[in-house]
Amino acid sequence: MTMRTIPVSDITQNIKEMCMEANYRLTPDMECALAQAERAETSRLGQQILGQLAENLKIAREENIPICQDTGMAVIFLEIGQDVHFEGGSLEEAIHEGVRQGYVEGYLRKSVVKDPCIRENTKDNTPAVIHYEIKPGDKVKITVAPKGFGSENMSRVFMLKPADGEEGVKDAVLTVVRDAGPNACPPMVVGVGIGGTFEKCALLAKKALTRSVDEHSEIPYVMEMEKELLRRINASHIGPGGLGGETTALAVHILTYPTHIAGLPVGVNICCHVNRHAVRIL
Repeated sequence: MTMRTIPVSDITQNIKEMCMEANYRLTPDMECALAQAERAETSRLGQQILGQLAENLKIAREENIPICQDTGMAVIFLEIGQDVHFEGGSLEEAIHEGVRQGYVEGYLRKSVVKDPCIRENTKDNTPAVIHYEIKPGDKVKITVAPKGFGSENMSRVFMLKPADGEEGVKDAVLTVVRDAGPNACPPMVVGVGIGGTFEKCALLAKKALTRSVDEHSEIPYVMEMEKELLRRINASHIGPGGLGGETTALAVHILTYPTHIAGLPVGVNICCHVNRHAVRIL
């Protein structure tokens, strides 16, 4: 099998551009979901807030400025074909350099501190949080997902008992949304990871947020759970901006993974209405 060679400078350039792209404009599926929500919202105040969000998106897109002042901590999902060889330096350093250039040159807020207790700002939004997967083939799929901490701080992991079952999972998700209330800047997208281990369910929940907002799980019972949870979340009437209405969430996305006979880990990762991500395949 012939190896495909990719210079790490290509990774840096793409990630630089994607950091700016993700912060300046939403993906078409998210824009469409927000527009549909505005048309369907029956609360006058909720409709007004959704209209203001739409106007904000338009200004950000046209003027190449951030949708939100919290331009997030850069989360990078890298799916690497096993027939790819990188040359020209460290892949990880190339990723961090792309984030550094994107945030500095794109005038994006630098929100990362070097040490979680000492709190000294790194001044370039590095390091990124990087998740690697090795896949068959010779392509590299890059997903850049800047994560703001208004919603990130509302996220939780539950180590449920197997006997808690599906109802326990639903209760956990609804508890997180209820406790988040307006703090997660609704309308939100709710990512849920079920299974694996303590850290795996959290990673699944984060990755679930990058799925197109108009897609459901291909697993029938999971699809039904997504639909039911979305109905129940919107029935809470937290509403846009937390000020009441029928649009508390735009989507619930669930990913599952095999787990231990003694456990039922559940991660819930909430994202605000600027569910930002950019995807490229090299």
